[in-house]
Amino acid sequence: MNSGLKSKGIGHRAFTVINTLLMLALSAVCLFPVIHILSVSLSDQAAVAANEVNLLPVGFTLASYKVVAKRAAFWNAFGVSVERVILGVLINTVLTVLMAYPLSKSEMKFRARRYYVWILIFVMVFDGGLIPNYILVKDLGLFDTIWALVLPGAVPIYNIILCMNFMKQLPDTIEEAAMVDGASYFQRFIRIVLPLSKPVIATVTLFSFLSHWNSWFDGKIYNNKSVHYPLQTYLQNLISNSDMTNASDAIENALSNVKTLQAAQLFLTLLPILLIYPFLQKYFTKGLTIGAVKG
Repeated sequence: MNSGLKSKGIGHRAFTVINTLLMLALSAVCLFPVIHILSVSLSDQAAVAANEVNLLPVGFTLASYKVVAKRAAFWNAFGVSVERVILGVLINTVLTVLMAYPLSKSEMKFRARRYYVWILIFVMVFDGGLIPNYILVKDLGLFDTIWALVLPGAVPIYNIILCMNFMKQLPDTIEEAAMVDGASYFQRFIRIVLPLSKPVIATVTLFSFLSHWNSWFDGKIYNNKSVHYPLQTYLQNLISNSDMTNASDAIENALSNVKTLQAAQLFLTLLPILLIYPFLQKYFTKGLTIGAVKG
């Protein structure tokens, strides 16, 4: 009996050690590109040109960041992305929660629930297509406005289904007790459902944030002027056209290598995600697993 428990304990410890090592290795693989970009941005242009930079800066210098700090186009694009994230995440989260709550009720309480869910699934699978979306945004006069980046994706279907399934697993007795005390639907939603749904709300908020922050293609097709580009579109345009085409860019290139400039801007783009994710990470696993599994 004791030998069986002992062997089981040894097996559990071995599994824990191996699992920990695998997670550390996976984390290192994910961190290496970020560390490399940071090292390139802090390295001397000669070392970068000679491909001598790996995980540590070579010839430490802040020249690239000084050049980026003076680039009005970068900070303008950064401001557009911040505005997009604030408006987009707010609209996405509010519409997701407001739509998921009634759909989480049974058909006895919401008879048309099944039809709305099927409509959501249908539009999630079958999209209108790029050209119809382009024509719609153009006819609405949204080109070169922040709304062209926010409104087409205002209702994220996957987030609604995730949030709906999470709310379905909340005990009905809590709302029933509040209803007996005279609480209305709106009061029950604000005071009971929302506080209990913090994990899934944090999860869909993170999804919306990443979607808006990382998106670049819509900024390219819905904007005719580069001054309205969000940050990712600006960076994509910068990398795809990395050759210096005017006098000011040529002067900047003399001060700092193009690759170091690109690395500095890429790392500054990563900072908001690196700073925000740890605060939402504790909710992420619970919100995602419960919302995805519940049928």
